[in-house]
Amino acid sequence: MIILGLTGSIGMGKSTTADFFRAEGVPVNDSDAVVHDLYRSEAVEPVGRLFPGSVENGTVNRVELSRQLSENPAKFKELEAVIHPLVRAREGAFLERERAAATPIVLLDIPLLFETGGEARVDAIVVVTCDPEIQRARVLARPGMTVEKFELILSRQISDAEKRKRADFIIDTGQGLEAAHEQVRQVLAILKTGWKRKG
Repeated sequence: MIILGLTGSIGMGKSTTADFFRAEGVPVNDSDAVVHDLYRSEAVEPVGRLFPGSVENGTVNRVELSRQLSENPAKFKELEAVIHPLVRAREGAFLERERAAATPIVLLDIPLLFETGGEARVDAIVVVTCDPEIQRARVLARPGMTVEKFELILSRQISDAEKRKRADFIIDTGQGLEAAHEQVRQVLAILKTGWKRKG
C-alpha cells in the first residue's frame, strides 16, 4: 500500500485537492476533520482543563480556543501535546483498516506534515500550491479572517517555497479546478506504474 501525504499552506486549495483524490477512489484520512471530531469527543476534557471556558455544551468552542491561543501562542505546544497523539491513533486505525482491505493507495491529509515530522510516515509527499496573491485573496475572503490571523497561521507553517522543495509531487491550484484535478490523475498514473522515491 502506498501512503501519500498531502500538505500545503493555508488557502492553497488542499481540501479541494483531497476531494479530487477521493473522486479518483483514494481513501482519505483528513487530520482537520479528525480534530473536529476529537473536539466533540476524547479531546473535550483535556482541552477544557488547559483552556478554561473553551468547552460549551460538551464541545470545544473553536472560536474561544483560537481567541485564547492568539492571546497566548506559547500554549500551542500544550494543545499539540494533547491533540497529536489522539490524531495519530485515529490515523493508525485508518491505515490498519485500509491495509486489511488491500487498498493500493491511501492519502493522509496533514496540514502541518513537515512541521510535525509527518514525512517519516508517508511514502510520497504531495504539496498543494498557488501564487501568493491567489492564496492571500482566498484566505482573506473567509468569514472571520483578518490579516493578523492569517499572519499568525503563516508564522506556524514552513514556507511554501520550502514545502515545494521537499515535495515528490506538486499540484498547482492556481490554474482552475479542472487543471488541478488533471494533475491529481497524473500523480496517480505515475504511482500506479511503480514509482519509487529517489534517494
